[in-house]
Amino acid sequence: MMLAQLIKEQLPTLIEKGNIRFDVPLAPYTSFKIGGPAEVFCQPQNIEELIDILKVAISFNIPYFILGNGSNLLISDKGVDGIVIQTSALNQLKHEENFIEAYCGVTLKALCYFAKEEGLSGLEFASGIPGTVGGAVFMNAGAYGSEIKDVLLSSDYLEPNLDSLNSLNPIKHLNANEHNFAYRRSIFQEKNLIHIKSVFQLQPEDPNIITERMRSFEEKRKEKQPLDLPSAGSVFKRPEGFYTGKLIEQCGLRGYQIGKAAISEKHCGFIVNLGGATAADVLALIKYVQETVYDRFGVKLETEIRFLGKE
Repeated sequence: MMLAQLIKEQLPTLIEKGNIRFDVPLAPYTSFKIGGPAEVFCQPQNIEELIDILKVAISFNIPYFILGNGSNLLISDKGVDGIVIQTSALNQLKHEENFIEAYCGVTLKALCYFAKEEGLSGLEFASGIPGTVGGAVFMNAGAYGSEIKDVLLSSDYLEPNLDSLNSLNPIKHLNANEHNFAYRRSIFQEKNLIHIKSVFQLQPEDPNIITERMRSFEEKRKEKQPLDLPSAGSVFKRPEGFYTGKLIEQCGLRGYQIGKAAISEKHCGFIVNLGGATAADVLALIKYVQETVYDRFGVKLETEIRFLGKE
């Protein structure tokens, strides 16, 4: 049976509501503005709908991917088989005393500005990171010497198996020390868990001071990063003892271009889309940079961005 027909039979209500669509181009849903269509594209409006979609995917062995802001992602030009679940509607925010509860689809920018309005400090470092809360916890996102783990109190999640999803209490809980946080790592990656929401423990402070701190971080980001062109952030993990951008620059690759993908003139750790770049352009450029840096310095650059879709 064709996947579209199967989904129509299993999840007719979500299709009627417009929360499931077919052959939806994914480029608009990524910061790189690159990517072919999702075979099935779902935008659940609540956790119950998310669970229903996951149950169908797992029951029928359909591959699925949870997509947040698409800010650390390169999607194949040929698109993505199976189900892509986009979380932007799961965006509730709640404040109580020194704590903020944020769902997976909340953007980090929205979270940081909400915290500022409530006079709570600790998240300023994240205000310019172009991701969602779900992605930030999944990756232990960080900037300017701080990481999500520094302010996270707890998270709720789903285990992607039918026994758990069909149980009376499918939503599970993790305390801060159970997240197994490391550099750009967490238990969510290790065990393929699905992030639902997190609680952040913050400190009261004058909103004006918080605003200044955020402005300072955002100015630094603007100075050093190519925010005027689509990208997926830092392409490579920082190798121990080296700065990635410096290695690439010393290889004479600043501005180097394959197709419409280029090493940023502003920061050599970024690849930018000059307009109409394909995933194939970006992958070829990544490979060329890795080979060039290894040939010259003997340093292996590992990618930080994730690749999704058909080869």
